Amino acid sequence: MQIKRFTLRMDSPAFLGDAEQNGRWRTPPYKAQLRQWFRVAWAAQNDFPEDFRRLREVEGQLFGNAWLDESCKSRVRLRLAPWSEGRLKKKDWTSLPRVATADGRNRVSASTYLGYGPVSNSRQGETLKANAAIQEGETALFSLAWPEDAPGADLLEQTLWLMHRFGTVGGRSRNGWGSYALAPGEGTAALTGKVPLRNWQDCLDRDWPHAIGQDAAGPLIWATRPVKNWREAMQDLASLKISLRSQLRVRGDGQQPQERHWLAYPVTKHAVGSWPKEARLPNQLRFKLQRLDDGRVRGLVVHLPHLPPPAFAPKRLVIEQVWARVHAHLDHQNLSRIKA
Repeated sequence: MQIKRFTLRMDSPAFLGDAEQNGRWRTPPYKAQLRQWFRVAWAAQNDFPEDFRRLREVEGQLFGNAWLDESCKSRVRLRLAPWSEGRLKKKDWTSLPRVATADGRNRVSASTYLGYGPVSNSRQGETLKANAAIQEGETALFSLAWPEDAPGADLLEQTLWLMHRFGTVGGRSRNGWGSYALAPGEGTAALTGKVPLRNWQDCLDRDWPHAIGQDAAGPLIWATRPVKNWREAMQDLASLKISLRSQLRVRGDGQQPQERHWLAYPVTKHAVGSWPKEARLPNQLRFKLQRLDDGRVRGLVVHLPHLPPPAFAPKRLVIEQVWARVHAHLDHQNLSRIKA
C-alpha cells in the first residue's frame, strides 16, 4: 500500500456545508477533488484521447463504481481529521474592502461580489449565510492509502500535486474561496508534478475540462501581485473579475447568447430565451489563492478551456473569439504569466 500524509491548510475561507449548512471539515469535497484532477492527469498521460470511455473505466476501478461489469468499492482510502465545525463564526465575519464597479460610479463589497450566496447582506450588514465557515489558516490532517497495483494508481501523486497547485473546495470555490495547500507530513515526500498543457483552441474539441490551456506566450496561468494577506488578494481578484466582465457586453433581444453569456451563465437580468431556464454554464477561469514562501499571498487565474455542452448549441468560432478577448485582456492587466 502507498500511504501519504499531509497537513491540509486553508489559504482562504471555505464554505463547506454540513447537514445544517454550517462550515465543517468533511471528506466528500476532497474525494470530488481527487476525481476531478485525476481526469486531467489521466487525459495528459494518454495524450488527450477523444474517447473518454477508457477514462471512465479506470476511474471507476480506482474510485469505485456501480456501472461496470465488475462493480467495486473505492481502492483509495481517505481520512480527514478532525471533522470539526469551522472557527469562522457568523458574528466574527468582517467584510472585504469595497471595489469599484465597471463604470466607476459605485463600489461593491469584494466578498459579496465573489461570494454571493454564502456571503449575504442583511439589515445588520454583510454576514455569513450559515453559522460558520472554515477560517483561513485552519488545518487538518489529510491521509490517503491505495494499493500500488490499482488501475490508475500511478497517477495519484500527479493528481495530488494538481490539487495542491490549483485546487479549491466549497461554495464559490471557482472565485478563490476554499483555496488550500498540501504540506507533506511524516514519511511523505514533497509533491512534484507537471502542468498538463494543451493548445487552448485544440481543447475546444471536447466539452469537459481536461487540460490547462496554453498559447504562444505560454500557459494560460496569470498571477496577481503578492500582497500581505488573503483579504487583499481577494480584493484584487474581485477588481479583476469586474474589469473582465465589463469587456464582454450583452446586447440583442435576449433570445440568442451574447459574448458575456459564454464566460459564465446565468447573467443577472440577462437571460437567454433559447436556453432552458435551468441552464448553468460555470466559468472556465478558476481563481486560486496561493501563499508564497515569504508568507505573502497572490491570486492565480487559470483557464481550463473546453466547449460548452451541446445543449447550449455553441458555435466554436464565436467561443474562440470570446476567449481570445479574455486572454488579451488578462495580458494587459497588472498580472504576470506563470511558467509551467
